[in-house]
Amino acid sequence: MFKNKKAIIWDLDNTLYRITPEIADMLDETMAMALVHDLDVPLSLEECKALVKESYKTHRDGGEYFYQNYGISPKDLSLCYNARNPVHMIEPYQNLAAKLKKIGLDQYVFTASNRHASEKILKRIGLYEMFKDRFYSVEDFGVYKKNENADVYHQYCEKIGYKPEDCIFVDDSYSNLEYAKEAGMTTIRIYYKNNSAGDKDYIDVAYRGVEECVDALIDAYRKAS
Repeated sequence: MFKNKKAIIWDLDNTLYRITPEIADMLDETMAMALVHDLDVPLSLEECKALVKESYKTHRDGGEYFYQNYGISPKDLSLCYNARNPVHMIEPYQNLAAKLKKIGLDQYVFTASNRHASEKILKRIGLYEMFKDRFYSVEDFGVYKKNENADVYHQYCEKIGYKPEDCIFVDDSYSNLEYAKEAGMTTIRIYYKNNSAGDKDYIDVAYRGVEECVDALIDAYRKAS
């Protein structure tokens, strides 16, 4: 499956670090704060937070309800939300950079967080030096999501100089993996409890957590060397 691959493209949030239930709840509150305090959505913070959670369950995007019903711009929400991102709550994996380097392939990051937030997160989890010239936000390609169509994945591959079939794409969100697969990439899903997307034919393989994934990729690289 990984034979002849040349590059790995990692999602950032909930992939190279875990969004715990506590962080997830804080992120929902952060989005609600951005909507209410920065973008003037006429709801209480509690009402808005509940709708963010419901929007994520329904659309796999906490902002989608507000795009549709309040005319909020994805660009504006991204800017306000990322400015409030509680990066200090993130707990890094130990020695992850050293483990990633054992894989022996070119590696990149592709994230829905904007560049400013991504830089802060990468520094927090000890991966900034490894990815400082190798991370890109969806905003670099003029969009604010990874799960609308395959075009952004083609653009990403062109940016880094690889064909999609040369690349492995790793993400916790199966809705992103659908379009990465459509573009021609090999897809890996990261999950933490149960693999709820085990029936999705566009996911080539799934691992419980990034550490299990990295161990499998190191093993595959060693066998291919």
